Amino acid sequence: MSYTALYRKYRPGEFEDVKGQDHIVTTLKNQIKADRIGHAYLFCGTRGTGKTTVAKIFAKAVNCEHPVDGSPCGECASCHAIQAGSSMNVIEIDAASNNGVDDIRQIRDEVAYSPTEGRFKVYIIDEVHMLSGPAFNAFLKTLEEPPAYVIFILATTEAHKIPVTILSRCQRYDFRRISIDTIAGRLRDLMEQEQVETEDAAIRYIARAADGSMRDALSLLDQCIAFYLGEKLTYDHVLEVLGAVDTEVFSRLLRAILKRDVTASIRILEEMVIQGREQGQFVTDFTWYLRNLLLVKSTDHLEDVLDMSSENLALLKEEADMVDNDTIIRYIRDFSDLSTQLRYAVQKRVLIEIALIRLCRPSMEGAQDALADRVAYLEQQLEQGVVPAAAAVQQAGNLSAGSAGVPKPQSASKPAMPKAIPEEVKQVVKQWRSIIGEMSGRARVLLGKAQLSLGGDNQLLLVFDDEMAYDYATDEVHRQEITDAISGRIGKEIEVKVQKNESGQPTGDFYPDLEQIVHMEIEIED
Repeated sequence: MSYTALYRKYRPGEFEDVKGQDHIVTTLKNQIKADRIGHAYLFCGTRGTGKTTVAKIFAKAVNCEHPVDGSPCGECASCHAIQAGSSMNVIEIDAASNNGVDDIRQIRDEVAYSPTEGRFKVYIIDEVHMLSGPAFNAFLKTLEEPPAYVIFILATTEAHKIPVTILSRCQRYDFRRISIDTIAGRLRDLMEQEQVETEDAAIRYIARAADGSMRDALSLLDQCIAFYLGEKLTYDHVLEVLGAVDTEVFSRLLRAILKRDVTASIRILEEMVIQGREQGQFVTDFTWYLRNLLLVKSTDHLEDVLDMSSENLALLKEEADMVDNDTIIRYIRDFSDLSTQLRYAVQKRVLIEIALIRLCRPSMEGAQDALADRVAYLEQQLEQGVVPAAAAVQQAGNLSAGSAGVPKPQSASKPAMPKAIPEEVKQVVKQWRSIIGEMSGRARVLLGKAQLSLGGDNQLLLVFDDEMAYDYATDEVHRQEITDAISGRIGKEIEVKVQKNESGQPTGDFYPDLEQIVHMEIEIED
């Protein structure tokens, strides 16, 4: 005898076997017991949640010769015929391949004939949203007023695509995603029947990977058992078959990112690729790991929600103290976007490597939500006594100047992050683009390349990467022109200092960008 897949072998045959849809099962059983059976039903929900299964059980129950508490007995001739698929009273139609007007007209002609045995003819139309517009229109009248012996059960994963005129003629039942606990419990029962030894962690992982679908869970379990046939199914086996990654790897990856260690991050990814792990699943699972980290940081007593071992939970709580909420949210947003990109990408590994490098190097990010991460990193370096590259450049310049006896302009150095910006300087920063907009064309272009920073207690520092712009601003006449323009706008005189960025690194890594800081303050006030 040929092998039967688990999801087919253990397909529920009565309402009591249906898991995770008690709200629907109870309602349907009550309707059958009270003989208040409707003529049209719409079963909605994601794949593998039991829509077609419940439809078949319902078809058996309404035709059963000896129903028990609203559920089919499974012993009468009608139940056996429907279970075997040989009953003329239950007609299953795949709307994905039978979606034209002619197919609906055929149904409309057939309903005129009463069932040869049993009470009802039940039409189960799967993926009903695939019907064409004209087919829906041809179906309307029949669906609204079918003969008393006809029941229509429409099943769909995309209820939003069904016309309102169809929806209003049906009783709608929404099938929920099945919980991890419910799926895991069902899998354990089936493994006992199959006499297959399994680890609880392996069952839990399969249940979570199924994403609320019992059918997907059984298919994944079938695949894992087949790969390690005759052996105990362990957690590591499941990870191997599904191309998944252990939680400990995500912990190492996160810590490498927080340390800004690009090399370690890329090596972890390299390990996953060599082991043959599925890269899209790797990104999805890491996003899930970050979600768990955010939950741990946000509230306590979430052991049941997180669904992980005490050892992994301890690691997660330790990491929660190493990172702030805004950074975690940014990581989640970046990896969620990456997961979408990977669906259609050819070079998946390259995209993942770019994402990791961007997280390890916040200075590469131009977005405002990365500014706080960049500032925090620089402050952390200063607290640890790390001398920025710009400071080293300045020291070398001073030594060279002293030995030659010729003074040199000071190189860029890392000013401390301002605790508060003087009000006069803040007014200049807010109006900077407007101030230089009133100057000559050449001044507008060159001064527009300046990054505004704080040079002292009440000094505006203009930092330039561009050599020509720096030379222009250091000219005494032009500097006086800048000072006069500022005084004319705010009514106060502000000392302007000019400095060139000689660090070889992006200016934002060493000089607080006052325009971004002031802009963020304005947004917060709004």
